[in-house]
Formats: sequence, structure tokens, C-alpha cells
Amino acid sequence: MRLKKQKRHRKIVRFYTACFGFRQPFKVLCDGTFVHHLIVNHISPPDNAVSTILGAPVKLLTTRCVLAELKSLGDSYSESLKAAGKLIAARCDHERRKSAEACFVEIIGENNPEHFFVATQDTDLRKKFQEIPGVPVIFGLRNALLLEPPSVSQRQFVKSSEEERLHMTELEHKLLSKRPKNRLTSKETKDSSDENEALEDQNLGLQAATNENNAKRRMVVKDRVQFKRNKAKGPNPLSCKKKKSQRQPNLASEKEDKDAGKTVRNSRKRKRSRKGKKLPETDG
Repeated sequence: MRLKKQKRHRKIVRFYTACFGFRQPFKVLCDGTFVHHLIVNHISPPDNAVSTILGAPVKLLTTRCVLAELKSLGDSYSESLKAAGKLIAARCDHERRKSAEACFVEIIGENNPEHFFVATQDTDLRKKFQEIPGVPVIFGLRNALLLEPPSVSQRQFVKSSEEERLHMTELEHKLLSKRPKNRLTSKETKDSSDENEALEDQNLGLQAATNENNAKRRMVVKDRVQFKRNKAKGPNPLSCKKKKSQRQPNLASEKEDKDAGKTVRNSRKRKRSRKGKKLPETDG
């Protein structure tokens, strides 16, 4: 049940925010009967209780006329008078005290310009505000607070206002009727100016062509630009590899070195004795 109630309240709040421009924090105008209901049913703190219904932060307000009315009711409403005195005082320009109903009707007016939510337990006042477009009403039922859904008259007002936005007003219709005439006159002036510009462009083009032809005839061969052909250049020396220097061997010097080597080798050789070996003597 709680979830259904929350969804219903959120839908009602969306209706008033989208169609009538209500913005957070919502301003709730409370009368004496609503404050007394909160105290009797021990609904505290009142700010949290109302903000849970609307799903947004709220400001609770009351008027001096409401405080004066509660004061006149005696000691039985002393607690509700203290609780109402803690609320924010809304602007009330009444020099003489009025009833809470008359005070609220004057503040809200015909279209509720301050975007107030009205919290009351008075059934007659609730019915009256249901007929005025853009006035949401909060009331209490035992220890629960409820938000009344928008009435049939309020929904019809929203539909009619949307249809009026789709249709043109008399001023818009007059402006559109004047526009085609202005366009025709402007088109005529533009066409004449375009024709004159085209003729001037043609004349300028012919003059430019004749000047070019005369200039070409007068040109001499010497005046023409002579293009020089670039000669073929050699390879880039940095990109070429360096040639390796090859030494020619000295054949004569090599031969001399070889002969010297042979002589050294022969001198180093050991001389062997070539004497004949003695044979062993045999006995006779």
C-alpha cells in the first residue's frame, strides 16, 4: 500500500511541476486546522512528514491571520499556536485580522502565482481550491498525510492551454499576413539590382579580355621569360664509397728476402761427419 501511495503522490507532483511550473523546495501554506491535526496525531517533525509525501524538500509557511485565529480559540489550541509560531511567516498585508480561509484565498488569487501547496483540514476550503487551476491540496487522515489528485477542472484547463499554444494568436496572424507583401517588394528590388550587377560584370569582362589581347600582341620575344635547363650533375660524393688503395708488391725485394732466409737456414744446419763406421773384428 505504501508503494502505491508513493507512486500516486509522485505522479501528482510531476503533473503540477510539468504543467504549472512548481519548483523545489516546495512551499506549503498551512492553516490552523492542519497544524492542530499534526499535534493531535503526534506527527512530528512536520517537515519530514510533508517532504516524504512530496518526495522533495519543503518549506512550511503560515500567516499572521492564522496565528491570530489560533490565539482567539483559547488554551485548547495553545500547543498548536506554539507549533504554528515556529513556521515561516508568509507575506500577509492585512491590517485587520481576517479568517484563515479569506486570507488564503487572497494570497493564492486566481492562478497561484507563488506556487503554494495548501495544507488544510477544512473540506469547504479544499473544494474551493480544487476549482482553481494549479493549487495542490494536502490533508491528513488520522496519522497519515495525503495529497489530493488534480480535479477535472484543473485537467481541462491544462488541455485547453496546450491547444491554445498550438494555434496562432491574432498578432501572429497579422504579422504573417504582412510578410508576403514585404517579401514581394524586396524580391523586385533584388531582381533589378541583380540585373544591373550582371550587366556591369559583363562589361568588365569584355574590357579585361580586350586588354589581355592587346598586351599579348605587344609582347616581344626578349620580354618573355627564358627558362634554363639544369645540366646533369655528377653523383653526390658523400653517397659514394671510398676507393681502397692497392699496393704493388716489390718482386725484387721479395726475392732478396727469400734468398737471405735460405742462407740463414743453411748456416744453422748441423754438419754431420761422413767417416766410415768401424766394422766389428771377427775371430779367425
